[in-house]
Amino acid sequence: MSLHRLIPLFERARLSAEPLVLATVIRTAGSTYAKPGAQMLITRNGEYAGLLSGGCLEGDLREHARTVLETGAARIVSYDMRSQDDQLFGLGAGCEGAMDILLTRHGPEDGDWQPLDSMENAHRQGWPLRLAFVTASSRSDLPLGSSFPADGELPEFVRGDSQVGALIATLHEAAMRIADNGISRVESLGVELFVACIAPPPRILLLGGGPDVRPVARLADFLGWKVTVVDHRSAYLDATRFPASSTLVETPAAQVAGAIHLDDFDAAIVMSHHLDSDLSYLRALASARVPYVGLLGPAARREKLLGDLGDQATSLRARLRAPVGLDIGGRTPEVIALAIVGEVQAALSGRGGRPFSETA
Repeated sequence: MSLHRLIPLFERARLSAEPLVLATVIRTAGSTYAKPGAQMLITRNGEYAGLLSGGCLEGDLREHARTVLETGAARIVSYDMRSQDDQLFGLGAGCEGAMDILLTRHGPEDGDWQPLDSMENAHRQGWPLRLAFVTASSRSDLPLGSSFPADGELPEFVRGDSQVGALIATLHEAAMRIADNGISRVESLGVELFVACIAPPPRILLLGGGPDVRPVARLADFLGWKVTVVDHRSAYLDATRFPASSTLVETPAAQVAGAIHLDDFDAAIVMSHHLDSDLSYLRALASARVPYVGLLGPAARREKLLGDLGDQATSLRARLRAPVGLDIGGRTPEVIALAIVGEVQAALSGRGGRPFSETA
């Protein structure tokens, strides 16, 4: 899941020192809208960010969240919609699944906004983060909802010198062996843990800053991706043309490998509409480890550029999507952007982009 929908609400709550409830899906069965690891934030007045269902559970979760905010005690809320007679709150959710959701309160008086602070920092830095949540406990010194990092070294404020710190250090070792978004019981301590994996947002490189790059950048930004736009033309790199979070880099195409670290990106789209520039971009990408490379333009243009690359084309062909994008019809810049972003999403997820109706 991505945190980009949750962060604005967290920032507002932190400024006003108003505690929030973090809802985390810890277990599912059957067909559910959200899977383990999905999260949402809920305020005292019922405002929320993120979705765990198509809207049919959020109203009830808000009521439970109010209780958690008032008492400070975490709780697990369970929903089972697998019955054919299910008419959840009169809405007939029809999801044919079940889920357990952990609700925990976080604020200035609850661990100084942890783990929300760590989650926000990891997202902004583009770092992966694994968090362990206590989902069952027979110990009064480690109640339901307690959390700590599940990888790396434990921060000193978590470890401390106390008996609880030593206990968490032991659980930390167990958590490092739990699969992402998985749950496991540490029998020797009478504690059950869920480890949520928060993956970093994809980093997308757009090589070219022309008018048809803008809708690609906007769609990618809407999905929470980190967008970098490169062009040698300063007029195209006006900050007002792109989402505020975009990184804009002005550099000659032949010098792009020196201006940015290409291996940091998950996908690169070459779309400068300038043959010599595109050739320079492809030459740089041939020597980089970007797993997805897209090239705008017809097949004949692709073959011309690959021919000009010579032997360097060999290391690029297996990664190259050209013409870039899924075949969804339409020729407007917005539809082309949708086709490009759709293909990137499918490729990064290891999917082929087939309709669900054609899958088993």
